[in-house]
This record gives sequence, structure tokens and C-alpha cells, in this order.
Amino acid sequence: MKLTLSTIRTLTRRALPMLSALATLACWQPQVATAQTPPAAGKAGEVRGTVFVVSQGGDRSVVPGAKVSLDGPQFSQQTVSDDSGLYIFRAVPPGTYQLDVMAPGLRGSSVVQPAGDNVLDVPLELKAEALKESVTVTSSAGPADLTEPASQSGLDRATILYAPNKQEHIDALLPLVPGVVRGPDGLVNMKGARSSQAGYLVNSAGATDPVTGNAALNLPIDVVESVKVIANPYDAEYGRLTGAVASVETVTGNFDAFHIKVQNILPRPRKRDGDFVGIESSTPRITLTGPLVKNKVAFTQSIEYRFVRTPVESLPALQRDMKFESVNSFSQVDVNLTPRQTMTASFDLYPQKINYLGLNTFVPQPSTPDLHQRGYMASIQHRYTLGADSILVSQFSYKRFDADVTANGNDPYQLLVETTAGGFFDRQHRQTYRTEWQETYQFGARGFLGSHQFKAGADFAHSDYDGQIQLLPVSIIGTSNLPLESITFGPASRFDIHQNEIAWFLVDKWTPFQRLTLDLGLRFDRDSVTDSTNVAPRAGFALALTGDGKTLLKGGMGQFYDRVPLGTASFPLLPDRTVVSLDPNGEIAGSMAYTNSISGRLRNPRSLGWNIELDHQVTSGLLVRAGFQERNTVRDFVINPETDLNHGILSLSNTGHSSYREFQLTGQYKFRRNTLNASYVRSKAFGDLNDFNQFFGNNAVAVIEPNSRGRLPFDAPNRFLFWGQFEVLKFTLSPVLDVHTGFPYSRIDQLREFIGTRDSLRFPEFNSFDLQITRPIRLPIPHKEYRARIGFSVFNVFNHFNPRDVQSDVDSYRYGAFFNGVGREFRGKFIFDF
Repeated sequence: MKLTLSTIRTLTRRALPMLSALATLACWQPQVATAQTPPAAGKAGEVRGTVFVVSQGGDRSVVPGAKVSLDGPQFSQQTVSDDSGLYIFRAVPPGTYQLDVMAPGLRGSSVVQPAGDNVLDVPLELKAEALKESVTVTSSAGPADLTEPASQSGLDRATILYAPNKQEHIDALLPLVPGVVRGPDGLVNMKGARSSQAGYLVNSAGATDPVTGNAALNLPIDVVESVKVIANPYDAEYGRLTGAVASVETVTGNFDAFHIKVQNILPRPRKRDGDFVGIESSTPRITLTGPLVKNKVAFTQSIEYRFVRTPVESLPALQRDMKFESVNSFSQVDVNLTPRQTMTASFDLYPQKINYLGLNTFVPQPSTPDLHQRGYMASIQHRYTLGADSILVSQFSYKRFDADVTANGNDPYQLLVETTAGGFFDRQHRQTYRTEWQETYQFGARGFLGSHQFKAGADFAHSDYDGQIQLLPVSIIGTSNLPLESITFGPASRFDIHQNEIAWFLVDKWTPFQRLTLDLGLRFDRDSVTDSTNVAPRAGFALALTGDGKTLLKGGMGQFYDRVPLGTASFPLLPDRTVVSLDPNGEIAGSMAYTNSISGRLRNPRSLGWNIELDHQVTSGLLVRAGFQERNTVRDFVINPETDLNHGILSLSNTGHSSYREFQLTGQYKFRRNTLNASYVRSKAFGDLNDFNQFFGNNAVAVIEPNSRGRLPFDAPNRFLFWGQFEVLKFTLSPVLDVHTGFPYSRIDQLREFIGTRDSLRFPEFNSFDLQITRPIRLPIPHKEYRARIGFSVFNVFNHFNPRDVQSDVDSYRYGAFFNGVGREFRGKFIFDF
């Protein structure tokens, strides 16, 4: 199928009638608790009840301090149960709402329909969380909260566990969110932003590499409860970003009984040229959760070992594998201190090694670098409920993240037209530390011209970067196999950089009347690297256009300031370079020495984002959404070589800017225990192309050409995404269809200079259909609590050619040829629960 805008429009026109037809044929409706009188338009009622648990003997016990949330299209509020287990929501407009209750290790939910001005009594029973997850398979990627002005989508636990996931990493599932793609460099780009411009949080703690700004935390996927992607987070609590934010929440330990899950215990052999040669992958994982002190202290431990070889099919059979090896260990303790106080402490350890990083058709194994990363993160979070809907959250985290970039050879590094020779030119050693302390207080609801829910907080972070970098000579070899250019570097550099960041914020969720919710926020950020304080105001709204709350208009606008990665701050201390041009006889034709210099002073990048969105609940199971968002970023960090007579300057400046525009059409349909998601995204990501990490990151590029503006490397103007989860007999089917425009690339010549407009050409369309099928099975063990699930995954079912490499050198006899496509792959799956 050739992907064009007209094709996507045709798919969209076909998809929407299909969704509507399915909605018409749906014969199941969820049971809901309803008031006894018919709805009275315009009147508000009250939802109340008692939170309780049932013992094995059948006795009921009330649960104080449980978190209760009521979410609907025009009303959203949270509270906690009092000492008698009672919760109350007042002034609730008529409509259909999701009522959820949560306590450590326990969960419960109900769908309610308050009507008129009556009181609706809904008791909520809490049940063990781990047991519920083991038998329930549901899926959603719809809005995490319909009343949130910011455009956001979430992945729930069932999706995380059952969607086809080749890498079995949580970031591999983020592309299931519309507007999120994995770029040609393998990094995830959310809503048109570079990976280094986004925010990554784990249980509200920052999880980025202080040097590069990219995500730097690996979790065993079994401990992830949910993931939420917010395009423009208008809540002022979010900061230090100019793009979207991905927020990961981990599961709460089981306070009632022990539960163990084991999977991937069998290795997969490596097959090359028809023969089995060694191991291709081994990824065993085990997760344990259970009570240390029943109903008081719960413990969770998950550990996985990963050994994976990823082949480049265009290289020789036994020289084509990039090797990844890691150990991920996650430990968490959940404590019920008192009925109003809980605490969670966690420790994550994630050493990993990548051999032959960046291996591709034109860079063989001896010329690639190895990347060794060692890191851990310790975090402790204390939650103190002071009133019916007021809570104080205190969090402290400490993170260490070290990295070494080493070469696979010591021969001179040479860039040829058809390949690369010699050992990698860049050697790095990095040690980084980050300490962060956060305090957030949510006030109880206040009445003045409506209802106000205030939240205030402060955040302090200190980062250290101790680094060493050595750059070795590089030669560019032409078609005649003679050197055309030589790049030499100054002596190795060593540096130690510190950064202090302070932030404080205030948020007001104001409901002036029943149909309208306003989010107003103000954030202040202080950065010691730039020696500046930045003020970021934000505002959003959610307006119910109809009395039944089924049609919602929402949007907002906000200003965001990014952090300054410490690698960027180290730029003046990096080795200088000298570029020497050679004539056909190998004689020096010209020479230019470049000095690293920051143009002006460093400033924090700034973005202005806004969105407008319309959500309509067509039926109880069908939700459709249409939205537009735009973000403009200025003060981007840009690298640019400049010359003045006989002196050159390699300049780092804040002169870059980028923009992202997106139109999104999304539909989600739930029927029985099945979920179908379909979306079309039309987008444009445009900006300056000489990003700092491109030349000084983990896989650096030696040749730096003048900066220019164009389509960003991960720009995919048209994308159609379809995925879901379906229950057929006892089978769980999880299909994913991803079709998008190919990524852009540029023409170059034998000197590695760009020809024509940069990023004006494109790879062929990407088209992949993945499928995972699993089902529970009985084990020949006389214990009912032992369970297992067996199945398989197929990636790229139709074996579509999705190339990852292109020969873009016009002087090559293979110019314009594409290589390194990923063919059809099969994976077995066996999960053992007891």
C-alpha cells in the first residue's frame, strides 16, 4: 500500500463508519449505579459511599485514607475516605462517571450515573490488586482524563503486558500513542520534540541523563502500572522541558499474599545462513510481590537479564550483529504508616552494555563504538492526607548515571564512500550524579465564585558531571581511495560541571460553574548554569458543550522552559579541531583551525504551546476526538562552524528554533472486553538541524557542516495507527498496524558536504503489522493458584520492506539504494504465575 494523504483520508473515511457500525451492533452495556429518579437537566447531585474490604470470613471493615476519584466529561474530582471510610462528592452534574478507589495494594471501581439533585449511595469494595490484574485483560489508549485541558493519552497495565513488544521495554510501547514515533536514531520522539527536549518521570521523579537530556532509566516491564504522555502539560508542576512529558507509574506491592511471575526462561538460538550459531537472545525475567507485614508493609522485586543480538542483514552473516546486554533490577517497599500516611521507597539498578553501537550497512563492527552505561536510582515518597481532599507529598531521589564510549580498534578512523574503516574516533568517560527534593501540597476545595482546588510546590535539584573526552584524527577518503580531508583534534579534555535548579509553582483548578473547568498555573525556574530565573504562565480549559456531558471542548496555552544538559555546558572545554584540505597529490591545499566558543551566553530554551480539542462520546463505548496543537520553540542549542580570514570558530548558540504542528483524528471503541483504537495524525516537525547531541553525544558524527533549517530527522507528515485487544474464546489478540511516511534524509558528496536542500528526500513508507496472541492454560499441578499463559508474537507479519539505511552519497555506484530492512520475526511467549 502506498501511503499518501489521499490514502490516509480514504482509510479515515472507512474507519469512522466501521466504528459507528460496531457501536450500533454493540449489545453489551456496563452495569451502572443510578439514582431512582429521572434526570433533572441542569441540577447537580451528590455521590457518596463507604470504602470497605471483605475478610476471608466475610466480615466487612471500613478503609480510611483511601484515594477516591470521580471522572466524567464535565466534572473531575478527587478525595479520600475519612476515619469511618466515608467519601463524598458534592455538586455533581448529571452524566456517566468512572468511580475509582485505591489504597496500597488494593483497588476498586464502579460506573455511576448521578441524576438530578438526589444523593447516590455507592459502596466501594477494595480487592487485592495483583489478583485482579492476573485475570483481567482490558486495554485503552484514550484520554487519561477527559477534563484535562492538555492533550494526553495513556497506556494501561493490560496494554503494557499484552501488546506486541519486541524489545520488552516501556519506551517501545510509547509509539502506540498518536504523535509519538521512534526516529531513525532509535530514540523516541514525542509530539515533534527531540528526545532531549522531553520530560521523563518515574513516580514523579526525573529520569533523564543530566549530560544528554535523553531518557536514562530502564524498568522491568512487569512493574509498570501505567504510562501517560502529555503533549503540552499545562499543570505547572511539570517543568524543565520544551516538548511533551512521559510519566510512568509503578505497581503497588501486594499487601495480602505473595505472587510470583516468571517468563522468557528459554533462550532463542541465532540462525545465520540456515545454520544455528550461538544464542540470539536470552531475556529471563522474574517478579515477586507480597506482604512483609500483612496490610502494613508490601515488597516488590523484579529482575531481568537481557542479552539480545540485533542483525544488520546487509552485512556478512557473522559480522552483522549489534549486541545488547543488561541487568535491570527494581525493588520497592510500600508502607501503610497510619490510616492517613503512606510511604513508597524504591531502588532501581540498570547497568547495560551495547557492543557495536550504530552498526549499519556503511559502518562495520570494527568502526563502531561500544557504549557502557552504569546507573542506579533511589527514591522515597511520603504521602500525608491532611483532610478530605488535601494531601502533602514529599519526595527525595538520588540518581547516578555513568557512561563510557570506547572504540573497537586503534587504526586511524577513515570515512570512505562505501564504508568506514579504523577504530571509532571518540572516547568518553562520564560520571554524573543528581539529587532532587520535591514538596507538593494540594489544598482542600475552597468556594469563591465557584470551586477552587489549589496546589503549590517546590523542587530543588543538584547535578554533577565529571567527564573526560578524547578525539582522535579522522580522514575522509574519496572515490579514488585518496584522502580528501583530514580532521585533527586538540589534547584530551577533563572537566567537572555543577548545576543547581530550583523551581516553585502554584496551580488553581477552578470550576466557576458546572460545565467549565479552568486550569491556571504559574511556574518559576532558577538555573545556575544560565544564571537566570524564568517565569512560565499556563492556562487551560475544559467546557462541556451539552448538558449530558458527552461533548467536550478543551484547550489551552502555556510557556515552558527547558533544562540545559550538562554536555552542552561543557562545550567550550571540549577539544578544538583543525580541518586540513588535501589536493589529489596528498599535499595540503588549505587549513582551518576551529576554536570551540559559546556565542553570547547560554539561555534556557523556551517554547510556547497551545491546543484545541473536541471530544464526543458517541455511545457508551465509542469516543471520537479531533484536535489541533502547535508548539514553537526558540533558543534551541545549535552547532555551527564559522570562519573569519584564517581563523575558525565552532559556535554553540541559542539561535535555533523549531516548530511542530499536528492535526489528530482519533477513535476508540470498547465493547464487551474488547478495545479498538484508530488514529490519523497529520503533522510537520521543522527546525534547525545541527543539534548538539548529533555531534557530541554517545554516537558522535565527526564532520560538522554549516547549520541549516529543514524537516527534522523524525518528521513523518502522515501516520495511520490501528491497535487493540480482543477476547476470542480464551485467546487474547493484540494487533498493531503502523503506517507512516518515511523519514527524511539528505544528499551528500564524497566530502560529506550536503547537496541541495537538507532532508529533502525520504525513505519509503513505513508499514508494519504486528500481532501477539496469548491464552491461559491449565498446568498439571494440583494447586489452583498456579496459572500460566502461553502464546506467540509475529512482527511485520506481511514482511514489508522497511529499510533503515540508504546510500545517500551521489558519488557511489549504489546511490539511492536502500538497505537493512527488518523482515518478519517470530517470538514465543510463556508466563508462569503462582
